[in-house]
Amino acid sequence: ADFNYGADEYDAEGNEEPKVLPEGSETMPYIDESPTMSPQLSARGQESGDGVSPTPTDGLGTGGERDAGKGLEMRKLVLSGFLASEEIYINQLEALLLPMKPLKATATTSQPVLTLQQIETIFYKIQDIYEIHKEFYDSLCPKVQQWDSNVTMGHLFQKLASQLGVYKAFVDNYKIALETAEKCSQSNYQFQKISEELKVKGPKDSKESHTSVTMEALLYKPIDRVTRSTLVLHDLLKHTPADHPDYPLLQDALRISQNFLSSINEDIDPRRTAVTTPKGETRQLVKDGFLVELSEGSRKLRHVFLFTDVLLCAKLKKTAVGKHQQYDCKWYVPLADLVFPSPEESEHCPQVHVIPDHELEDMKMKISAIKSEVQKEKANKGQSRAIERLKKKMFENEFWLLLNSPAIPFRIHNRNGKSYLFLLSSDYERSEWREAIQKLQKKDLQAFVLSSVELQVLTGSCFKLRTVHNIPVTSNKDDDESPGLYGFLHVIVHSAKGFKQSANLYCTLEVDSFGYFVSKAKTRVFRDTTEPQWNEEFEIELEGSQSLRILCYEKCYDKTKLNKDNNEIVDKIMGKGQIQLDPQAVQTKNWHMDVIEMNGIKVEFSMKFTSRDMSLKRTPSKKQTGVFGVKISVVTKRERSKVPYIVRQCIEEVEKRGIEEVGIYRISGVATDIQALKAVFDANNKDILVMLSDMDINAIAGTLKLYFRELPEPLLTDRLYPAFMEGIALSDPAAKENCMMHLLRSLPDPNLITFLFLLEHLKRVAEKEPINKMSLHNLATVFGPTLLRPSEGESKGHLTLASDIWSHDVMAQVQVLLYYLQHPPISFTELKRNTLYFSTDV
Repeated sequence: ADFNYGADEYDAEGNEEPKVLPEGSETMPYIDESPTMSPQLSARGQESGDGVSPTPTDGLGTGGERDAGKGLEMRKLVLSGFLASEEIYINQLEALLLPMKPLKATATTSQPVLTLQQIETIFYKIQDIYEIHKEFYDSLCPKVQQWDSNVTMGHLFQKLASQLGVYKAFVDNYKIALETAEKCSQSNYQFQKISEELKVKGPKDSKESHTSVTMEALLYKPIDRVTRSTLVLHDLLKHTPADHPDYPLLQDALRISQNFLSSINEDIDPRRTAVTTPKGETRQLVKDGFLVELSEGSRKLRHVFLFTDVLLCAKLKKTAVGKHQQYDCKWYVPLADLVFPSPEESEHCPQVHVIPDHELEDMKMKISAIKSEVQKEKANKGQSRAIERLKKKMFENEFWLLLNSPAIPFRIHNRNGKSYLFLLSSDYERSEWREAIQKLQKKDLQAFVLSSVELQVLTGSCFKLRTVHNIPVTSNKDDDESPGLYGFLHVIVHSAKGFKQSANLYCTLEVDSFGYFVSKAKTRVFRDTTEPQWNEEFEIELEGSQSLRILCYEKCYDKTKLNKDNNEIVDKIMGKGQIQLDPQAVQTKNWHMDVIEMNGIKVEFSMKFTSRDMSLKRTPSKKQTGVFGVKISVVTKRERSKVPYIVRQCIEEVEKRGIEEVGIYRISGVATDIQALKAVFDANNKDILVMLSDMDINAIAGTLKLYFRELPEPLLTDRLYPAFMEGIALSDPAAKENCMMHLLRSLPDPNLITFLFLLEHLKRVAEKEPINKMSLHNLATVFGPTLLRPSEGESKGHLTLASDIWSHDVMAQVQVLLYYLQHPPISFTELKRNTLYFSTDV
């Protein structure tokens, strides 16, 4: 079975493992769960499978025959569920028609409730729709009740689809019908009484004899029904064998229905159409999506719905397989009462517990390792059960990442007391939510309190109205969906114009990886200008990315606003924009210039993409005079030094003024600065020291990384690479220690001395982890592949798919460096002299 781990199976609390549903369970009978129905009716509809179990009957044959049988059995389930909801629908139409006759009778008297014209407008085409569905129901019902595998009913659905013209007329008239009904009930008390409480008959075998529903709610039913019928056709086709006589008829009915749906007025998009509350107010869903809420100290995944006048925070209820999914409202805030607390007001809010970076990186590695395993299983035509197990594990890990990585606070406050805190990974997203709410707040909004029934109705509508169905994790993607780009995106942010007044301006760049957006780079602040000229280049690592976002900020220097919470972004967003990263367009060797327009501001930038395998090539320098791309032994010999000058100078500078810099070695420096430093070191220029002292510290850290990355052979050598891979995989600690020390001893002296020099520096950086947020693990992640990855000739056997970003090899490279970083200090002389390490040949 090809499971889709959708939102329907996630555990919003993030406590238990997500449940995987059995095959076909996403196509359980479609029940009308429209907002105005009573819970009892819903429950009755859901159990309308007539006690049929979805397993094949005993008399079925083997293999394909059994599958066909199972399909036919599923058809019965889908049909009996649809039939139950069709009965409810017919009862609703009957309830709507009931007052029509007496209203028509009074229309010609001296005291009419409504004129004939008004009656014609309000009840337009209802009688015709009723007759079509009554005939359809009466024909289908006996077929489902006397079910056998030869039953055909495709012609009934085809006929139903061919009568959709009546619905077209109804839809075109729908708005006028609603307006007329509203006007009439305002001006006529009798009609108001009638339209507020229409009695809908309960299904035949239900204890509930009648329910009261408003006319406005019932007038919406036909629109809802067309969508429902189309969905059922989808499901029937899925479970009808292609050689069954119904198959072409159902296909035809589906085609007609889909064409009809796309042609009807877009204002009545079923996902967005107003939810009718008992008061008859019109509420539309403006935006919805998954956000992480910090509730009672722990992170919970919530589905948040923004309606025209209320923000509602919900979670999916756990339901038995096959039952209809429902949302559970955690809280709501009327927009009239909603305020965004300023940073100084939010000081009393709970502090955000941030998960250490290395734990997030660990999890990313795990996910990528599982992805590789899934690819291998698929390539080797592995068992689907094994693949399913891996996918389930991947979903759990991605879900953990989604829950634990966001750290940007988004606070919501209800004027009447309570505050709520969401955590987002992207400031872009935070401002989208904020802007959508503020736009709605410009309207004249009333404060209100929902009764428990109203709240139930509104929450009940969420499932049908939602536009975001799946949690944004990659395991929800279909196999044929683009996996996104893996490699390095080079972006130059040139300039911006369109600002009304001078300001201190900077940009940040966000890309999506592992299903959510994160900020990857930031330009310097260009002060007091309307036309900032940044011209800064960044190298951004892409991990399955599909979009690039640019945000433009005005820097805030007001001390009172700078919050203690270091993840709070108080700078004002001047504009934001997003572009799709099209693999075809981006993967050229040349720079591609583009402009993003936002709020009247235009930001100019250029970009080019290097795939992962291209960017990892070690290419020896043609000229042997410089230091980049030249063997380390050649450089140390020429300099008469034990450690190359470039390594000593960069490390000294980082220790002098960068050791407390947040994200040192992880945050990319400006590429143009790094290239300038590279040129100066290669030319052995006299001005190196002056330049180093003026240069941004991230550029110096980037230059050191680039030096090791461009060595023609890795610092830990090609020759010993396979042995390092084997050594790190040993389980016995004594054997591992012996092997790993022996390998160090086997390195050429310049390589070993430089490695030990770098090792001690990285340990000193990690000592400042509380300030710089760089743990030993983070540093191993950054430097491991740089120091170990084999050069081109050697790596033929090691390089796997470009998308295999955290392949097994990369993980092992990180582990090797981490082993030495966690090891007590290693001295060169001790190592060379020490006979404790038995010299075993590895």
